[in-house]
Amino acid sequence: MKEWIMPYIRQHKSRIALTLLIGLLGVGSGAMLLFVSGYLISKSALRPENVMMVYVPIVAVRAFSIGKAVFPYLERLVSHDIVLRILASMRIRLYRLVEPQALFFRSRYQTGDLLGVLSDDIEHLQDLYIRTILPAGLGVVLYAVVISIFGIFDISFAVMMLLLLGVIIFLIPIVSYHVNRTHHITIKKRRNQLYQQLTDAIYGITDWRASGRTDTFLQSYHAQDEQLVQTERKIKSWKHLQDIISQLVVGTSIILVMIWATVQTGQGVFEPTLIAAFTLMLFSVTDAFVPLADAVSHIPSYRDSISRIKKMEENAELQVNSNDEPLAFIEEPSLKLNNVTYHYPGTSTPILCDLSLTIPVGKKIAVLGKSGAGKSTLVKLLAGAIKPDSGSITIGEQTVHSGLLSHQIGVLNQKPHLFDTTIGNNIRIGRPEASEADVWKAIEQAQLSQLIHSLPKGLDTPMLEMGSRFSGGERQRIAFARVLLQNTPILLVDEATIGLDPITETELIQTILHAASDKTIVWVTHHLAGAKNMDEIIFIKDGAISIHGSHDKLIKENAYYKELYFMDQLN
Repeated sequence: MKEWIMPYIRQHKSRIALTLLIGLLGVGSGAMLLFVSGYLISKSALRPENVMMVYVPIVAVRAFSIGKAVFPYLERLVSHDIVLRILASMRIRLYRLVEPQALFFRSRYQTGDLLGVLSDDIEHLQDLYIRTILPAGLGVVLYAVVISIFGIFDISFAVMMLLLLGVIIFLIPIVSYHVNRTHHITIKKRRNQLYQQLTDAIYGITDWRASGRTDTFLQSYHAQDEQLVQTERKIKSWKHLQDIISQLVVGTSIILVMIWATVQTGQGVFEPTLIAAFTLMLFSVTDAFVPLADAVSHIPSYRDSISRIKKMEENAELQVNSNDEPLAFIEEPSLKLNNVTYHYPGTSTPILCDLSLTIPVGKKIAVLGKSGAGKSTLVKLLAGAIKPDSGSITIGEQTVHSGLLSHQIGVLNQKPHLFDTTIGNNIRIGRPEASEADVWKAIEQAQLSQLIHSLPKGLDTPMLEMGSRFSGGERQRIAFARVLLQNTPILLVDEATIGLDPITETELIQTILHAASDKTIVWVTHHLAGAKNMDEIIFIKDGAISIHGSHDKLIKENAYYKELYFMDQLN
């Protein structure tokens, strides 16, 4: 709460104070409307000799009627403005939180987790302000005002109303909080599990159908969904009981005020015409008290949403670099790793241990090794997505950080994301301000000209979701054109040809090496296709470099490499 709620309250405290003031005027207008109406009805029943004796109350009824409509509208207008400003700040903060971790989303988060945070938790927090903080603040202020008004006339009755209305203001909300705390946490947990299962099932729907297990998944999903529904029913049952108790307290309060006003009239404290006025006024005031219990009962779910966001924040290993931070020009962008060691959080064995490597400008390096050897981790370190536990990684004389991405370092992943927009827009993401000539130069270097010219709409051809309109090789070429448009001196290629057929793979490798002939390339791959075109080849084993040398040298001197190479050629 201190990190994700209080800073925004302090930032918008003047607007929140204005909202409470307007809300108080709205409730006050409603209360005074009934107060004056009760007085007017009672006064009119006495048949005053002159209509001018009730003229002021008549005008007041009109004024308070307008206020009762206008002030709640203004209160909603201001409160929603505050909430939308806060949500915008939260979304930007969340984006800046996850952006540095973009290169390893799939290994760190499940799609359902991200979906839960983005669509559920952030959106859910808007209710914290609209349904909890603002109504609770208004209710407490109004409670103090009402008790003070009764205290002016009768201290003992004010104390009695203090205790009775305190049941609605404090006791019921506290009990509701404790009753719903476990249920809300359970609901959030089960809902997130359903998110994860559903998104996972959608991605693997082909395999579900192929295995004939679709009914099994649906039955399991329905069973868990039914458990969620049962928990929600328990919350609704308590809410019904809560409403009954609240209405009982409200009804008792109104009857007591009626009796008290009658006694006060008998004692000559005020006129009989005020009996109905005080009684009707309390109807409007208690309407603002009843929602407090429901507002407080949702606090556990808000706390759970914040804890999930904070968990994501704690997992972040880098803070995003400010867009305004100047990036020093690097004349000789050579890469150098000096005694780099890295552990993944929660593990004791380092994935990379005391690794040193120098990659001169323009060199082409192939990085190979078994799955889990640390190849992709090396790419993340070179990209600045994660920091080494010890040692240093530099480009020229500058320490590598995520701010160098797209300026000094370009990355071509195994599955680059292609957006549901045109080919041209997907390529221009690399450099939106690029000229048409620069875009077509990147297209020609990626050998996409023939494909684009064959399409009726050319660059304006929609790619559909995830680029599904095109083949795997075509999607990688479009992503490669995007990287080329950035014109970075260093290119990191992480398993970019995996899943492609041998012919398409060979052609794509040749395209990338030819188009990026003047760049430094670090190519992570699982096999040796195109290895002979690299300046150097390194094998990573047990977190260190076990084999290092050119293709020709290793073919002659290293029997293990020679055997792997010829086996790879046969495949």
